[in-house]
Amino acid sequence: MSPRMMRVLPFTLAVVLTSSIAAAETNTVDPDANDVNSDKFTFATVTRRAAELAANPYQPDRPALPHYLANLDYDHYRDIRFDPAHNLWRNETLPFQVNFFHRGFLSQDRVTINLVDAAGQAAPVTFHHDLFNYGKNLVPDDMPTNLGYAGLRIMHPLNRADVFDDLAVFQGASYFRALGKDLNYGLSARGLAIDTGLPSREEFPVFREFWLRQPVPNASEITLYGLLDSDSVAGAYRFVIHPGVETVIDVKAKLFFRKSVQKLGIAPLTSMFFHGENSDRFIDDFRPEVHDSDGLLVETNYGERIWRPLANPIGLRVSNFQVENPRSFALLQRDRNFTNYEDLEAHYHNRPSAVVEPIGNWGKGVVELVEIPSNAERYDNIGAYWIPAQPTEAGQELNFAYRLRFTKDPEAAMLGGRVSATRIGAGGTDILDPNVRKFVVDFTGETLAKLDPNTPVEAQVFTTSGQVSKPIVQANPANNGWRLFFELTPNGNQPADLRAFLRNGNDVLSETWSFRWVRE
Repeated sequence: MSPRMMRVLPFTLAVVLTSSIAAAETNTVDPDANDVNSDKFTFATVTRRAAELAANPYQPDRPALPHYLANLDYDHYRDIRFDPAHNLWRNETLPFQVNFFHRGFLSQDRVTINLVDAAGQAAPVTFHHDLFNYGKNLVPDDMPTNLGYAGLRIMHPLNRADVFDDLAVFQGASYFRALGKDLNYGLSARGLAIDTGLPSREEFPVFREFWLRQPVPNASEITLYGLLDSDSVAGAYRFVIHPGVETVIDVKAKLFFRKSVQKLGIAPLTSMFFHGENSDRFIDDFRPEVHDSDGLLVETNYGERIWRPLANPIGLRVSNFQVENPRSFALLQRDRNFTNYEDLEAHYHNRPSAVVEPIGNWGKGVVELVEIPSNAERYDNIGAYWIPAQPTEAGQELNFAYRLRFTKDPEAAMLGGRVSATRIGAGGTDILDPNVRKFVVDFTGETLAKLDPNTPVEAQVFTTSGQVSKPIVQANPANNGWRLFFELTPNGNQPADLRAFLRNGNDVLSETWSFRWVRE
C-alpha cells in the first residue's frame, strides 16, 4: 500500500462519522412516522425533492469526468478499490459498515450520498481520492471534491460474527442486489423498469441521490433512501434492509410522472439464463447448466402457483400472466445441485432467489416475463415485473410498497408438489421425430413423497396450439417425486402455450407448470 493510502480520514468525512452514537441508542421510534411536518430528514424530505424534480424537465447529473478517468476500460476501472480502512463506522460499535464505488467506465452518473445522524440531520459525504486505492491508474492528489460517487456497498457480519460480509450493493442506474447467509451474488432488483421489451428504446431511471440513516449499535436493520430520476418520472424510495439467513428489504415508493409511460414495470427483477436442462438446442459448453435463475414463480391471490421455466430464446420472448392483486412473483434458483453446474468459480448452485411480495392491493395487471436472446453468460437477459392495468399519465402520482426477499430456499416450508426439472427432446415411438417434442416434467415435494407409488396420480395438460398426447404420470423413486411425460405435435410454426398440473381425483397435488414452446 502506498504512503498516500495510509493517510487519516479526510476531515469532512470524519465529522460526519462522529455524530452521536449515544443519542442514536435512544432512537427506537420509526423515524418516518408522522413525517409530513417534520423539520428533520424523513421520507417526506425525499418525496418533496422528487416532486420538485418532476415539475421540471429532466436534467441528468453526469458532469464530465477528468481525462484520467474518462476513458477507463474494464480492467483499469476494476483496479480502483475502496480502501476498507476507511469504511464508514469501521471504528464504531455498529453492526453495519459502508463503502462507496468510484465513477468511471460504465458508471458515468454522479451519485450524491448523504448520511443522516441520530438527530435526523443529513450531511453529504464529500468525495476524496484518499478513500480509494487506484492500483496501476495514475491520478493526481488534487482530484475535485465534487466528483461524487457511483454507488454504495452495505456490509454486515452475515456469515461470521467477526467478518463484515457484503450485504447489499446499490450501483448502476436503479439496480441493487443483496445477499442472504452463505450465498453468492446473482440476480438483481431495480427501482423501476420503463418500456422494457418494446421496439422503442428502454428508459433506465437512475438513483441520483441516497441518504443513509445511521443505525444504533444493536440495530437489526439499516435504512436507505433513494431519489430516482429519469426522463419520464421522479420518485422517492425507502429501503429498510433486514439481514439474515434470508435478507429482507421492505420497499416504499412514491412516483411523480413528467410524461405518460407506455409500459411501467414495478418491482422489477433482472437475472441471467444461458442454458439449462430444458434447453432443446445445442450449447457448446462443458457445464450442464449456466444460469442465475431457472424459473419464474407467480402466486395468484386465490392461491394458484404458476411455474415458468426460463429459456434463452432465439428471438425476443415476452410472456404475460394476468393476475389481480398477486400474492407474490419471484425469480428462483430452485436447482441447488452442484453437479448440474460443475462450475468451481461462478458457484451457480449458490445464487440467491428473489421474491417480491406486494404490500396492499395492487389491483389488476400482469406479471410480465421478458427473455432476451444471449450468446454469453455475462449478460442479464431475463426480466420480470408487475405492470398495472391502469395506464400511466403525465402529472400522475403513484404509491406502492412491497417486501423483497433474497434467500436460498423461499419454499422451504412448502408441502405441495413443485416442478424440479423440465426436459425437452424429440418425440416419437420407434424412430425419434424432431418435429414432435417430448416433454418430461419432474414434480417433487413432501406431499408427493408421502404418496404410495400405486396412487392413481394423473395430469391435466393443456395447449393453445397443436396436439398433445395422453399424459403419462409415474412415481420417480430417484427423487421421491412423480414424473409427467407427454408429447406435443406442433401446428406448423405456431407457438404453443402449455400448462399442466398433477391431481388425484379432485385433489390438486402440484403447482401449475407453464411453458411457451416456440420452433427455433
